Amino acid sequence: MTDLISRARNRRTGRTRPPKPRRESTWGTWKTLSPLLRLLILTQLAFNIGFFAVLPFLAEHLGTAIGMAGWLVGFVLGLRTFSQQGLFVVGGWLVDRYGVRPVVLAGCALRVAGFAWLGYAGATWAVIGSVLVIGFAAALFSPAVESEVARQAVAREEEGHGPRTRVLALFTVAGQAGSFVGPLLGALLLAVDFRTACLAGAAVFVLVLAGHARLMPQHIPGRTPVRGKGGAGTLLRNRRFLALCCAYGSYLLAYNQLYLALPDEVQRAAGSQAPLSWLFALSSLLVVFIQLPVTRWAGDRLDLRRSMRAGLLLIAAGFAVVAVARPAGWTGIAGLLPAAGFVVLLTLGQMLVVPAARAWVPDLAEEGRLGLYVGALSSVSGLIVLIGSAATGSLIDLGLPAAVPWLALAAVPALAVALVPRRPGAAEGQGDPDPGR
Repeated sequence: MTDLISRARNRRTGRTRPPKPRRESTWGTWKTLSPLLRLLILTQLAFNIGFFAVLPFLAEHLGTAIGMAGWLVGFVLGLRTFSQQGLFVVGGWLVDRYGVRPVVLAGCALRVAGFAWLGYAGATWAVIGSVLVIGFAAALFSPAVESEVARQAVAREEEGHGPRTRVLALFTVAGQAGSFVGPLLGALLLAVDFRTACLAGAAVFVLVLAGHARLMPQHIPGRTPVRGKGGAGTLLRNRRFLALCCAYGSYLLAYNQLYLALPDEVQRAAGSQAPLSWLFALSSLLVVFIQLPVTRWAGDRLDLRRSMRAGLLLIAAGFAVVAVARPAGWTGIAGLLPAAGFVVLLTLGQMLVVPAARAWVPDLAEEGRLGLYVGALSSVSGLIVLIGSAATGSLIDLGLPAAVPWLALAAVPALAVALVPRRPGAAEGQGDPDPGR
C-alpha cells in the first residue's frame, strides 16, 4: 500500500496532480470526517478540559495550601513544562515504534494517576513526582494524537476534500475550546477544594481512556510501526525541518509573552492584573469563532509557506503596536487598548502559523517517522522558548526605555520570516526533488 506521506510528497513536488478540492462548510467538513478523526478531535477537546480544570490553579495551591516558596513553585511548574514539551520527541518515537493506540492509552492512564496523586500530595517530593507524571502523560498522547490527525488530514487532501489545514484548524479549535471551558469548570470545583478539581480532571481522563479502549482500532490502515532503530540522525540533517522548527519556535516564544511581557504591561496600565483574564478569554474566543473562516480564507489564497510568513508578520505587528504606544504612558482603558491590539494580532497570527506548521510536517518527515517529527517540532520549539524566555525576562528587567523590549520582541518573528523554508514545487523552490532536505 502506497504510504500516504509519500503520495503527499509526490504531489508537493509536482509529480502528481490531486483532485480539485470540493468546497465544504465547517459542518460539511465535520460530516465527512472519518470516525477516527472525529474521535481524535473530540479527544483534544476532552484533554484540554481536564488539564485546564487544574493547571491554572496549581501555582496558588502550591504557594498557599502547601506553603512552597515562590522559587520552588516556579521550579515545579518548569519541571512540568520540561517533562511535557521536552519529552514530546520521546513520545513521538514511541508512536512510530508501537503505534497510536497503546501510546494514547498509556498516556491517559498516566494522566489519571498523576492527577489523583496531585490531589492527595502534601509533601514536596509527592508534588514533584505527580507533576512529572502529568507532564510525561501529555508527552505520550499528544504526539500520538497530533501525528495521526496530520496523517489523516493528508489522506483527505489526497482524496480531494480540501486543504489539510482545515482538519488541523478543527483540531486547534477543539483544543482552544477545551482550554476555555476547563478553567471555568475548575473554578466551580475549587468552591469545594483543589483535590476535587484534581479528581474531576482524573475522571475526564478515565472517560477518555475508556472511549479510546473501545473505539480506537487496534491497527490503523496505512500506519505500520517502525521496527528498526534510528531516525534521529536523519532528522538532525533535515535542514528544512529544522528551519521550520526555528520559525515555529519564534511563534511559541511570542505566544509565551502572554504570560511574561503582557502581565507587566497590564499591571502598568490598569494598576492590577485583573484585566488579564479578559484578554485571555478574548484570545480563546477569537480562535473558537474565527479560526475556521481564517483557515478557509488562507487555504484559498495562501500556500503553507505564505501562511506562516503572513502569520509571523502579524505577530510582529502586535508587538510593534505596544512599542509605538508605550512611550505615551497611557493608563486606564486607553492604556489597555494597545495590549488588546497585541492579543488580537498575536491570535490572528497564531491562526495562520499553527495549522500551516502542523500541516507541513508530513511533507518533511522521513517515511514512517511522522510521530518522531511531530514530537521533535514541539521539543525543539520548546527549547527555543526556554532559552528565549530567559533572555526576554532579562531584557524586561534591564530598565531600558519602555518601547525597546517590545521592539526587540517584534524583531524575533519578523526575522523568523526568513527562516521559513522554501517549498519544492512552488515557483520559489523548483528543482529540489526532496522536500525533506
